[in-house]
Amino acid sequence: MNIIREQFRGFIHFVRTQGVIGFAVGFILGKAMSDLVNSLVVDIINPTIGLIFGQFSDLANLSVTIDGSVIKYGNFISLAVNFLILALVVYFVIKKAADLFDRPKDPPAAK
Repeated sequence: MNIIREQFRGFIHFVRTQGVIGFAVGFILGKAMSDLVNSLVVDIINPTIGLIFGQFSDLANLSVTIDGSVIKYGNFISLAVNFLILALVVYFVIKKAADLFDRPKDPPAAK
């Protein structure tokens, strides 16, 4: 019983010192942001591109058939757009966070 208690204390110490809670929160928020951007791309951007070109209804469904082989390049383009938007969002969030945390503290008082 004492061994279990010591292991539990060690685990709690690990969680506190290694920032596991912050990592978990960041992971969950990152997943939510990814889902949001994916929905933006799939539900809004792809159909809009389809309407602009008028040849297809959804970017992800684009494909070409060569000698019976179907090459589905539309899904790749859709995922590339998704990646670029997500990368831009992450870049601006990290840049803003760095600006907030790297600000100098209050300037020294003038004498």
